[in-house]
Amino acid sequence: MKQFTLNGQLTESDHSTVFELLDAQGLTQGRFAVEIDGVLVPKSRLTATELKDGMSIEVVQAVGGG
Repeated sequence: MKQFTLNGQLTESDHSTVFELLDAQGLTQGRFAVEIDGVLVPKSRLTATELKDGMSIEVVQAVGGG
């Protein structure tokens, strides 16, 4: 199990990639942005980004409205 921070919460997971983790958490729906260790990561790279101990992952969901 890997330990990391997801949106400010200490979390554990056995997923291999960041995309697998986010998909399992329901965070890949609609428009979203992902920052890993302070760096914005393109969605196209999430399936190739290995989930590692100590990572800090922030996910922001875009919400429409007026």
